[in-house]
Amino acid sequence: MNFQELINKRYSVRAYRTDPVEDEKLTQVLNAARLAPTAHNYQPFQFIVVRTAGRKAEMKRIYSREWFSQAPIVICACSLPGQAWVRVDNKNYHEVDVAIAMDHLILAATDLGLGTCWIAAFDAAAAKEVLQLPDGAVPMLFTPLGYPADQPKEKKRKALADLIRHERW
Repeated sequence: MNFQELINKRYSVRAYRTDPVEDEKLTQVLNAARLAPTAHNYQPFQFIVVRTAGRKAEMKRIYSREWFSQAPIVICACSLPGQAWVRVDNKNYHEVDVAIAMDHLILAATDLGLGTCWIAAFDAAAAKEVLQLPDGAVPMLFTPLGYPADQPKEKKRKALADLIRHERW
């Protein structure tokens, strides 16, 4: 599939089959995240792969939607602000770097026929506890990873003309 087809095919999956994700496919999506560009190539992140079997109650503490742990895998992208590049005006790029890596992961998953859903509205304190994150690690994003059991709905996006400016604001 070409890139335009891929970005059109990606959607937020909110129902998953219980079929396991093949280790080879999991490695491919994680490698896509590893290859993402980051500021100064510092890669200030860690990805935690959680197999949901037997952990549904813990996952529900992090994000209460039933479909979150319906997938066989949930991935947490953690940033490491202390390891990130910092611009001269003190802007720390850890959040940007994690977002780019997660986007690569999600697009790679779509290319392999897997479903994902970008989740930022989770209980960060519960995530830190359940995943036993060390000091300095910040849970930034989650996604379930599995085979979709739903169908995409029409994407609602602003018109391109509403998002683009030329030369100046």
